[in-house]
Amino acid sequence: MPRVKKGVTARRRHKKILHLAKGYRGSQSRRFRSAIEAVNRAGRQAYVGRKLKKREYRSLWIQRINAGARLNGMPYNKLIHSLQSAGISLDRKILADLAMHEPETFAALTQLAKNG
Repeated sequence: MPRVKKGVTARRRHKKILHLAKGYRGSQSRRFRSAIEAVNRAGRQAYVGRKLKKREYRSLWIQRINAGARLNGMPYNKLIHSLQSAGISLDRKILADLAMHEPETFAALTQLAKNG
């Protein structure tokens, strides 16, 4: 059975990790062993960050909707409840965008919610 040499495979693996670690400080971008640790940690933090981003955006949308709703004389929770009972199904992202960029349309929605 021939002897297996892993020079090409190892080099490819090392290059892949070191490419991902490019831009890291100090030896983390140059030494393979510390680069592995840094890349793995960065991957974990990126995964968590993607989840946190969704949470933070939803919170921001709720704050914007609340501000727009209070300008029209209605708190956030009453507005959402009234919109649901009136059969208007807009998600918070769209409502926040309307509150920021089209206040007249948002005011009309608030009136619909008050009346309906």
